[in-house]
Amino acid sequence: MNMLAHRHLPPTPQDAAIARVSGQALSRFAQARAPLKLRVTDSEQMEPIELPAGAVSLLMEILEAMAAGRGVTIIPENAELSTVQAAEVLNVSRPFLIKLLEDGAIPHRKVGKHRRVRMEDVMSYKAAIDTEREAALDQLAADAQEQDMGYRSK
Repeated sequence: MNMLAHRHLPPTPQDAAIARVSGQALSRFAQARAPLKLRVTDSEQMEPIELPAGAVSLLMEILEAMAAGRGVTIIPENAELSTVQAAEVLNVSRPFLIKLLEDGAIPHRKVGKHRRVRMEDVMSYKAAIDTEREAALDQLAADAQEQDMGYRSK
C-alpha cells in the first residue's frame, strides 16, 4: 500500500447513515479499550475475528467521520509526504509549509530538488501548535472573564 493509497471520498448519504448506526452500536463496546471479538457475516458465510484495541479506536474515528459526511484518508506514520501533501494535512498553504521547513520548525530531507517530510514529524508539529493554540485560547478566555466580558474558560 502506498502512503495515500486508501483515500475515501465523502460518503454517500446511505453510507453516512450506516456509519452512524454502526458507530453507535460499536461505541458501547469500544469504551473498554480492549480487543474486540466480532462476527463478520454476509449472505453466504460467517467469520469470527478479533480486532486489537487500537484498531477498534481507529474504526470508531472512521465511523464518526463518515457519519458526519466527511471522507477519510489513512496515512501510515512512517510515510514520507510531499510538501503539497504535508500542507494539506496541516491545512496551510504550500509556501507557508516551505517557510516552516526552511525555519527548521519541521524536519525534512531533500530528494533531488524535492523536499520530503515524515508524517510523524508533521503530526508532532500539528500536536504542538494545537497545544499552543488551546493554551492561547484558554488565556484569552481567562482574560475576558477577568475583565467581565462574558466569556468563560473550560
